[in-house]
Amino acid sequence: MVTTTDPLTTEKKLTVAEFLALPEGDITYELVDGKAVPKDKPMSPQRFHASLQKRLLMIIDAWCQGKGDVYTELAIRLHHQQQDWFPVPDLTYISFERWPEQLTTDGLCPVPPELVVEIISPSQSFGSMSQKATDYLDAGIPRVWIVDAAAKSITVYYPDAPPRTFMGSQVLEDDLLPGLAIIPQDVFAQARIP
Repeated sequence: MVTTTDPLTTEKKLTVAEFLALPEGDITYELVDGKAVPKDKPMSPQRFHASLQKRLLMIIDAWCQGKGDVYTELAIRLHHQQQDWFPVPDLTYISFERWPEQLTTDGLCPVPPELVVEIISPSQSFGSMSQKATDYLDAGIPRVWIVDAAAKSITVYYPDAPPRTFMGSQVLEDDLLPGLAIIPQDVFAQARIP
């Protein structure tokens, strides 16, 4: 009798090759400390999250023409605490300067992008997402946005300064992303967040 073990439920740590060979399905997994961890447990896509992701994708995509690309749910190969880490942010912006091969190759992002955006889901807390933002910074990503539909805020994390929260009519601008201006109240209104 042949038995097989499910790599998602085993206690054995997955290698990078084993993680990358996992079959695709309805649930997105991230590699964290050698374990395949569901990105959002339980996976419960909801309108506010999807609408904010779409709106921010459109804004960043319009801004980055000729500079780079913005992706939804693109896995990134990072190193955190001396381990491989494969997070899957809601949005990722990476310039052609950092990843010129992106126009001709398929696969995950092999280098830290300039920006990742995480939108808090109902099953996530601001505290857990804040820790994840710190992990992104430690792994070499220079900007992280945490978007909170309940608070109608965008908190920006920097490697060399405290986080800053933007709300209402405050304009989110950043020297790292020249020419991009985000007004939170407009984003939430366009996403039809009450």
